[in-house]
Amino acid sequence: MAAVPAFEEFEPAGDCDCAGCAHRRRALAAGEHPAAQGCRGALVLVTAAGVVLGATGTSAAAKTASPPFARAGGMSSKPEPPSEQGTTSPLHGPSGKPTTGKTPLRAVTRAEIVNRAKKWVTAKVPYSMSEYWTDGYRQDCSGYVSMAWNLAKNEWTGSLAQFGDRISREDLQAGDILLFHNPADPGGGSHVTIFGGWTDYTHAYYTAYEQAKPHTRKQATPMAYWNHSASYVAYRYKGLVTGSGKAAAFPGASAFGAGANTKSVTRLREMLQARGAKRFYTGASGTRWTGADRRATKAFQAAQGWRGKEADGLPGPHTWRLLVNKRGKDIPAAGAAGPEKPRTKAPSFPGRGHFRPGRSNTHVTRLGRQLVERGYGKHYRVGPSPRWREADRRNVEAFQRAQGWRGKEADGYPGPETWRRLFS
Repeated sequence: MAAVPAFEEFEPAGDCDCAGCAHRRRALAAGEHPAAQGCRGALVLVTAAGVVLGATGTSAAAKTASPPFARAGGMSSKPEPPSEQGTTSPLHGPSGKPTTGKTPLRAVTRAEIVNRAKKWVTAKVPYSMSEYWTDGYRQDCSGYVSMAWNLAKNEWTGSLAQFGDRISREDLQAGDILLFHNPADPGGGSHVTIFGGWTDYTHAYYTAYEQAKPHTRKQATPMAYWNHSASYVAYRYKGLVTGSGKAAAFPGASAFGAGANTKSVTRLREMLQARGAKRFYTGASGTRWTGADRRATKAFQAAQGWRGKEADGLPGPHTWRLLVNKRGKDIPAAGAAGPEKPRTKAPSFPGRGHFRPGRSNTHVTRLGRQLVERGYGKHYRVGPSPRWREADRRNVEAFQRAQGWRGKEADGYPGPETWRRLFS
């Protein structure tokens, strides 16, 4: 039988100045139950055994339990919600000198990105969507990333994606970002954090550098964030350079394809063979493009899970950067299964009547497990069960609001469209 989590409370330390302990002391003084806990005032989750979710063996405790919080990072288990942000602007704001023409990306290493991010953490730069720090960058979340990536001007969540390559969350490394932009309501949840590394082997939490009220902070954060978790997209800066200091500069589309005869073809061939493409080449050499180069390039692109025009066998900027920086997935051996899992159709919606107070059925359990899988299980205390509860309704509501829905469309009761999006 699954164990029920037990919670043990600790009094906040009187000499601890972290946001969590300060909040808990204020709440206790006001006679309230504190919602946020400090580094030594945390609710410690203790379980004798994990609550198993389905045949996958995923544990509810692993999904919902918070990791230990480090005093040095000033971490809080319930951060302030993201705030509004400014739009694109020159360094130092309206009075600054605007950039002219298309500015090339500035090359930076991962270490430089993280070190730049740490400077604001140390300085405790106050959050503001209208003020600019001494280095010229706006003091909000997108201005913070613009600073860490050393961009030529202040960007916002609606423009940052053009400076990065989209990657999977499994490929995240220090200096990459997790971005959520809500185009329907940019001020309604849009936010961006800098990935600093996984906190442990479960990859359930990561160290996030972010600009949020009241000031810049570094803290353990659930993947991908407390709110709108499923909507965060991982990006890697396009101007990232390798440890050798050589920029991953793409030579241009004209360097490849039928009729091409360039040194870039030779370099591409060498990089592809190092990533598992040797079987495509039987003595090919020189600088002239061949059919073997296209087949090998297409195999590498397919190994990344790309399809259609993204896997046409002609290297583009993203293909080139993965090869130069030795990132992405290698070409599988001949006959090996591809990296893409077979697509499954969303199960049919069982009907609204199954999701009402007092109802108990397998559809409720299935719904709850999928909510946890998608990152919307924070209201569960003991994991999903067959009986419909308020925790189920609140988790569904959180998912619906993440779709940009409001009012009756986000009442917490699943309909056909909620079901389709949740399982798609």
